[in-house]
Amino acid sequence: MAGIHKIEYIPQDITPSAAIKLLKDGNYRFVNNLKMNRDLLEQVNFTKDGQWPFAAILSCMDSRTSAELIFDLGLGDIFSIRIAGNVTSENVLGSLEFATAVAGSKLIVVLGHTNCGAIKGACDNVELGNLSKLLKHIKPAVEQETATKENRTGKNTEFVNEVAKLNVLHTVKEIIAGSEIIADLLQKGTIDIVPAMYDIATGEVSFYDSVNGVKALQQANSIAAT
Repeated sequence: MAGIHKIEYIPQDITPSAAIKLLKDGNYRFVNNLKMNRDLLEQVNFTKDGQWPFAAILSCMDSRTSAELIFDLGLGDIFSIRIAGNVTSENVLGSLEFATAVAGSKLIVVLGHTNCGAIKGACDNVELGNLSKLLKHIKPAVEQETATKENRTGKNTEFVNEVAKLNVLHTVKEIIAGSEIIADLLQKGTIDIVPAMYDIATGEVSFYDSVNGVKALQQANSIAAT
């Protein structure tokens, strides 16, 4: 399990909700050019004997979406899993299980982004070697987007961005369905999962309702109705 965080602004007993706030605060600094002053070589020394990332971020491999940069983070702060279209697989699930159940990360973020090339490829039914297999994971989101009746192609930016949002939500569901370990940690409240979208034009990250946050709201509504 996780040891003591050696990055002083990350509490040893950080909660999932506090982890979300750290990311929101970091993105605020990024957008407003208020980068935290870090000694990265010092962090190399701090983390040479171990790592204690407070979150695991599954994001796209797009060169403009480096999680450490857009959340103004340093070495050892997060696990960063990057794959085109921020889709999941057995290997991704295994990585997330390691991050949460072994290393003690308190939060999983599935981070999509606007103007995503992988999403465009899925919208346009691109066929290219192994890429075709990857794009099949995005197809459910393409089919779920029913508001757009015409020009359902990668050239329609609005359509692409709506599919990207649905893809993030779909990936969250796939993670929970595909990993009993992660589902159990969620049920216990040990971790949380939150979908999010990064705007490549503004640098801003929009966070949607977390999985446990949605559950709490549903429970509250259920109690109020009785």
